[in-house]
Amino acid sequence: MGAGSATTTSNRSLNFGAGPAKLPLEVLEEVQNELLSYEGSGMSIMEMSHRSKEYGKINRDAQTAVRELLNVPDNYKILFIQGGGTGAFAAVAMNLLNRTGTADYCVTGTWSSKAAKEAEKYGEVRLAFPVPKKLGKIPDQSTWTLNPDASYVYYCANETVDGVQFHFIPETNGVPLVTDMSSCIMTEQVDVSKFGCIFGGAQKNIGPAGVTVVIMREDLLGNPMKICPSVFDFTNVNKENSIHNTPATFSVYVMERVFQWIQRNGGIIAMEEQAIAKSSLLYSTIENSNNFYSCPIDRIARSKMNIPFRVGGENGDERLEKLFLKETEELRMFQLQGHRSVGGMRASLYNAVTYEDVQTLVNYMKEFQRRHEHISTMQIRNS
Repeated sequence: MGAGSATTTSNRSLNFGAGPAKLPLEVLEEVQNELLSYEGSGMSIMEMSHRSKEYGKINRDAQTAVRELLNVPDNYKILFIQGGGTGAFAAVAMNLLNRTGTADYCVTGTWSSKAAKEAEKYGEVRLAFPVPKKLGKIPDQSTWTLNPDASYVYYCANETVDGVQFHFIPETNGVPLVTDMSSCIMTEQVDVSKFGCIFGGAQKNIGPAGVTVVIMREDLLGNPMKICPSVFDFTNVNKENSIHNTPATFSVYVMERVFQWIQRNGGIIAMEEQAIAKSSLLYSTIENSNNFYSCPIDRIARSKMNIPFRVGGENGDERLEKLFLKETEELRMFQLQGHRSVGGMRASLYNAVTYEDVQTLVNYMKEFQRRHEHISTMQIRNS
């Protein structure tokens, strides 16, 4: 396999992007069919008032779907805000730090580090453990130091850039637990009752960019900082039913359709089973490659969503990696390049990425190894 085209039955490219990411084909076709006239109205949903009965129903249905899919208890509110995960970094701090003025942060990668730096603008941030010199692992919780008087404990459930995922829920002994689930929300079952706040940007597993889902325990509302903008004030957003200002109506509409797709396809249990199958297939290919491919992440912290790997040995071979990317793009497999801060490769296996997509990638990886594992980098450069 050198040239050609890796295609699905719909002749679409294979998209392994970390976000904005692949959307289910069924959903895209539904949106396409309704783009010019939503439910026979003669208007696109993008043209409708956010105060209309049509959008009001979409908003309610999306909230209900979140509650049903994740078994959200009645004492939690479902909010939709704008600003992405980065906006939520600030919003969480401004809504919760007022309780004691300090918070504990678990820094395990790029996004938790950014969240901690953002929170430092609004109060005292303590690290639950020293930042690992080499990212790619999660320190055992027995080594953590948590402040019993913290306003909250924060962690990123899945580090999109670094490929690190928590496979346990930290114990905080009553201190509200906050988590960024942007790249793993709706991919596995979760006990929402163990959290004070869960948030996730839609653009990875549940929709297009533009909307962030927030699941907030009701008793934590009502005490935002005075400097908190009204659009980030969770108490205000809840009171206004996520329509304080003009929301990202199209993004919420598509997200609601994705929730329907998840429900039609077995719900969260099925999404989790698929996530395990897809990631296991890719990890086993890496592990059985005799170190031609390598993954730098500690085995017990490896993500099921974002899998970083190197080509040509533990530290990667730049020429092989460039060739790998060139050929995958020729085969219409896109967005496999690792984050600019990390390098190497990264395959994101979100809900819309099928097992067949991953099998196509794995088949190529095996074929690429057969062609190049015994060729020197000098030969690659001159070929």
